[in-house]
Amino acid sequence: MDRVSSFDEPLLKLLGGATAKVMAEHLGLHTVGDLLHHYPRRYEERGKLTALADLPLDEHVTVVAQVADARILMFNNGRGKRLEVTLTDGSGRLQLVFFGHGVHKPHKELIPGRQAMFAGKVSVFNRKMQLAHPTYQLLDASDADEATEAVDAFAGRLLPIYPACKQLDSWRIAKAVDAVLPSARDAVDPLPASLREGRGFTPLPEALLKVHRPQTKADVEDARARLKWDEAFVLQVALARRRYADTQLPAVARRPVADGLLDAFDAKLPFTLTEGQEKVSKEIFDDLATEHPMHRLLQGEVGSGKTMVALRAMLTVVDAGGQAAMLAPTEVLAQQHHRSITEMMGELAEGGMLGGSDRGTKVVLLTGSMGMAARRQALLDLVTGEAGIVIGTHALIEDKVRFHDLGLVVVDEQHRFGVEQRDALRSKGKQPPHLLVMTATPIPRTVAMTVFGDLETSVLDQLPAGRSPIASHVVPAKDKPHFLSRAWERVREEVENGHQAYVVCPRIGDDAEEVEGKGGKKAKAKKAAPEEDGDKRPPLAVLEIADELRKGALAGLSVEVLHGRMHPDDKDDVMRRFAAGDVDVLVATTVIEVGVNVPNATAMVIMDADRFGVSQLHQLRGRVGRGSAPGLCLLVSEAHEASPARARLSAVAATLDGFELSRIDLEQRREGDVLGQAQSGVRSSLRMLTVIDDEEVIAAAREEAVAVVAADPELEHLPELRTVLAALLDKDREEYLDKG
Repeated sequence: MDRVSSFDEPLLKLLGGATAKVMAEHLGLHTVGDLLHHYPRRYEERGKLTALADLPLDEHVTVVAQVADARILMFNNGRGKRLEVTLTDGSGRLQLVFFGHGVHKPHKELIPGRQAMFAGKVSVFNRKMQLAHPTYQLLDASDADEATEAVDAFAGRLLPIYPACKQLDSWRIAKAVDAVLPSARDAVDPLPASLREGRGFTPLPEALLKVHRPQTKADVEDARARLKWDEAFVLQVALARRRYADTQLPAVARRPVADGLLDAFDAKLPFTLTEGQEKVSKEIFDDLATEHPMHRLLQGEVGSGKTMVALRAMLTVVDAGGQAAMLAPTEVLAQQHHRSITEMMGELAEGGMLGGSDRGTKVVLLTGSMGMAARRQALLDLVTGEAGIVIGTHALIEDKVRFHDLGLVVVDEQHRFGVEQRDALRSKGKQPPHLLVMTATPIPRTVAMTVFGDLETSVLDQLPAGRSPIASHVVPAKDKPHFLSRAWERVREEVENGHQAYVVCPRIGDDAEEVEGKGGKKAKAKKAAPEEDGDKRPPLAVLEIADELRKGALAGLSVEVLHGRMHPDDKDDVMRRFAAGDVDVLVATTVIEVGVNVPNATAMVIMDADRFGVSQLHQLRGRVGRGSAPGLCLLVSEAHEASPARARLSAVAATLDGFELSRIDLEQRREGDVLGQAQSGVRSSLRMLTVIDDEEVIAAAREEAVAVVAADPELEHLPELRTVLAALLDKDREEYLDKG
C-alpha cells in the first residue's frame, strides 16, 4: 500500500458498515486519515475519577466514576420500573436513570464500589444533575474476558476520551482507532525538514501514536505541540499562496482626484471624521492606488462609521473614472444603504439630473423585487457608466447586469454571502476590481489571521461622537416572571418619553417548523429528539408575540411586525413608518440585525435570547442607543441559571466591547464552527489548534509560511507539503478559501 492511499482508505473497509455509517453521518469521518486526525478531547488517569461537580449542562460527556448506590423504584402503580444509580467521585454526585426493559443489565452490573466509564448527555432533573440512559463500560469487570478487553483497549495509564456522539461512545471510537493506528506510519509529513529539525518537533507518525495512545503526560504534550503546528502551518501556507497569487493579478489603480466628488462630499459633511476613520481611509486609498487588487477586511464596532469609510472609497473610485458596487445581504438593508447614501450625498447623488451637481454621479438601487421599468433604467445607467455607484442585493450578480468599468466591490456583512456570489460580482470588471469586505462582528486578531488570512485588516474601534451608552440586563422569565412584566413596563415608559422600541423573536410564526435565519433567510427549525430535549418548547414567534403584546402588556401602542416572509414593499413601508416615528414598537426577527438605523429607538427586548449567538446579540443590541438618548437592551431567557446559555447572556450584558465578546464567543463555541462558516473544508483540518489560545503558534506559522511561499510559490521543492495541501484543499476548497 503506498504512503498516501492508506490514509485515503474508506473506513467502511476496515470497521464494518454500521460503525462506518455512524462515523460518517455523526462525526464527519470517512477515511483512515480522518479517524487518525480525530484526536482525544482529554485523558483520564486510570483509577482517578472525573470531577463530577464541574460537568457542563446539555453536553455529551464521558466520565470515569464509582457507583455509590443503585436502587429500583416502581411507578404507575407498579407497572413501571426505574433504576436510579448514584455515582461519586469524592467531590460531587451524579445520578444515572434507566427505564423500562433497560434496567435489568445495569441493575446486575452497576453495584456499589464498581468503577466504569459512563457516556451521556448531562441534564438537570429535580435540581440534580443526571444522565438518562447512559452507555457504560466497566473498568473493573468481574467477568475475566470483559475485564481483559477493557484493559487491553487502554493499555496505558491514560484513558483517551474522544469527541463522541449519542450513537457512538468514546470507548468504541478508541477501539476503531486501534484498528487504523498501524497506518500512522504512512503519514505524509507536511513540514519542511529544516523547519521540523529547527524547532525540534517529533516526527508525524510518532506524534499520531503518542496522541492516541500516550504512556505519559509528556507524550501528550509532545504530540499536541507537533500536531498544532501542522494545522497552523498548512493553513497559513494555503493563505500565503492566495495572497501571493493576488499580488500577481493586474488591477486598475484608482487614485484620488483633487476637487472631485470626494472633496465636494467632504466639504459638505456636517461633522469631522474620527481619527480612526481618517487612518482607515488612508489605508484603503493607498491600496486603491496600486496596480493589483485590494483585498481588505474592514471590521469595526456596531455604529463605528464603516459605511462612511466605504462611501468615501467608492467616491474615490468614481473620481478616478470607475464604478463602485455595494452588495448588501437583504433587500431591507440594500434599500436602507441606498436611502442613507443618497441622503448623505444630497445633490452629489443626482449627477446628470436637473438640480444635480455637475461634479455628481448617479446612485442606483438594484434589487430582485424592483418593477421592470425601474430595473431597466438602472441596468442602462450601469452599462453606460452614468451610475457611478450601485447598491443592491445578489440581484447585482445576475448575468444581465453589465458594468461600464467596475473598479470597487464593497461587500457588507461578508459572512452572509455565498462565495460564488462574491466571485461572480468580481468577475464583472474588465480586470479584477478592488475588494473591500465590511463586517460588524469584531474578530479577535488570531481569528482574523486564520479565517481572513488572505485579507489585509483595518479596524475601526472608536465610536463617533454622539453615540449613547447601552445598558443591558438579563431577564430570567422562568425564575422571576415579574421581571418580564417589568420589562414591558420599561418599554411603555420609553414610548411615553417619545421613544421607540424593538422586540426580537427567533421565529416568524404560523409554521412551527420555521425559524428565521441570518439575513432574513428562512430555515427549518431543528427538531430535538424527545429524549434530548424533553419538554423544550418551540422558539417564540414574531406573529404570536406581537398579537399578545397588542392585546396585553402594550395595548394601546402602535405595534407592527417585520420579518423575511413579508413582501419587500411591505417591509420597506414598515421600516419607513418606524423610522418616521409612526410605529411605537417593532416586533421583528433578526432581519433588523445589521444596518437598521433609527436613532429614536432606545429599547430592545430580545425574547428567547439564549437561542442567539453572542455576536448576534451584540449586533442586535447595536440597533439601540444610536441617538442622544441612552439605550436599553433586555435579554429575556428561560434558561437555567447554571447553564452555559445563561453564562453567555451574562457575558453579553456585562460588556459592550465587541472584541471582548468575540473572544468569549470563541471560547464557548468549538473552533470548527467559527472556521467552518468562513472556510468550507478547512474545518476538517483544525482538530488540535484552538485559535483563541494558540496565537503565538499561528503567528509563528504565518511567518514561516510567508517565507516558504516567497522562496518557492509553487512548492516545487516541497512535494510532501503539496500533497497535504491538495488533500486539505481540493480545487473547490482552495477556491473557496481564495474568496474568503
